[in-house]
Amino acid sequence: MSGSRQLRTGIAFILAVMLLALAGPALAPHAPDALVGPTYGAPSSGAPLGYDYLGRDVWSRVLAGGQSIIWMSFSASLLALTIGALLGMAAAYARGRVDQVIVWITDVLMAFPDLILVLLVVSMLGREPWLIVLTVSVAFIPAVARLARGVTMGIVQQEYVEAAWMMGYPWHRILLRELLPNLATPLLVQLGIMLTWAIAMLSGLSFLGYGVAPPAADWGLMINENRAGLLVQPWAVLAPVLLIALFAIGTNLAAEGYGRSKARIDEKQG
Repeated sequence: MSGSRQLRTGIAFILAVMLLALAGPALAPHAPDALVGPTYGAPSSGAPLGYDYLGRDVWSRVLAGGQSIIWMSFSASLLALTIGALLGMAAAYARGRVDQVIVWITDVLMAFPDLILVLLVVSMLGREPWLIVLTVSVAFIPAVARLARGVTMGIVQQEYVEAAWMMGYPWHRILLRELLPNLATPLLVQLGIMLTWAIAMLSGLSFLGYGVAPPAADWGLMINENRAGLLVQPWAVLAPVLLIALFAIGTNLAAEGYGRSKARIDEKQG
């Protein structure tokens, strides 16, 4: 599959899942916490995906359960991208002690496995959505900072950067106007990768009981709640699994396709 085709396919998957997540609550035939059928009831005309372990409509919960995981994934990834890129560029531009301190901090954070770090913080401080987003973003920042630092180290000695410094431009203008545009491609690819990690991590947290609290509708939580009845009523588990997988595949395809397309354009221009 060509890079441009990968990019289009990935974007199509992402938009389809996002549209379902954003418009779903308005289209749900029942309230997500309403008890409207038998426990693990089979699909019927009024409930195309059947009922869950409490007798709630699975289709309604699927429609209502995507907003939390989508906004939390994007928020954590964008926050990590912003902070990590600024830290990486600052380290490469300032060098010296600033570089050493930032590299040391990223090394310390990378010593902890991402999921273990998030579980530790959430178990100690609670599972408020904003806290989960902040903790997941902290887990992603070191990789972004290292990427931004590595790319910036290769361009900070360019003549146009030195000219901007000699003309007396402030450091923040040099970082944002001279260095940041050259990091756009690797950072966008990294954003797609982080979205894939974020939705997997947030779904895993909900599955383990550290994410969105019941009775709220959440795709990861739905998998945990209904796994005992997988053989009886599989759609209560398979529907959220398929949507999570579709979003993860879409972000991965979009990131890889964009990188390949950009590399081919640069090769032709070179």
